[in-house]
Amino acid sequence: MSKRMGCFFMMLLCGSLVAGGCAKKEMVKGEEPLASTAKPGEGTQAKTGAMGNVARDQIVKEAPVVREESSRQAAEAVVESAMGKVYFDFDSYLLGKTAQDTLSENAEYLLKKNPTVNIQIAGNCDERGSDEYNLALGERRAKAALNYLVTLGVPADRLSFISYGKEKPVDPGHDEAAWAKNRRDDFFVIK
Repeated sequence: MSKRMGCFFMMLLCGSLVAGGCAKKEMVKGEEPLASTAKPGEGTQAKTGAMGNVARDQIVKEAPVVREESSRQAAEAVVESAMGKVYFDFDSYLLGKTAQDTLSENAEYLLKKNPTVNIQIAGNCDERGSDEYNLALGERRAKAALNYLVTLGVPADRLSFISYGKEKPVDPGHDEAAWAKNRRDDFFVIK
């Protein structure tokens, strides 16, 4: 009986060593684990090795998905950086000559170089005024830019707007120089 128990424990020990000693996915420093692109119940057997580890060829197949995502984000960042910000006078949503020129350049960029990109216009205000007042003013600023872009030929269905009021200042200062930077419209790529 003790011989059988000894064999049983020996087999149990060998089994746990084999299961626990299987190779793990090696990660390069700074690399994030890749998420599986397989749909539930779709060929998961083919994507796993004998002991259930992710096959090396699956890692190679998934890497382009991560690169495509980062490429898309990089392209969006390029578009957003090319779009000029529009600035406003205190307590105003009227588009001055400089703002109109900036919007004309933005419209040309959207129509000629990025004809399929959708943009969200974010209206912002300085810290003066109540939350409610600044949200309403930010909305009027964003709508003014949106309407001007539409008059320049940008399809309205490619544009949307949001107001952040005074919640997203670019300059945290409490003087006219800071406030002038915060009275603006920003342009973001949306999906």
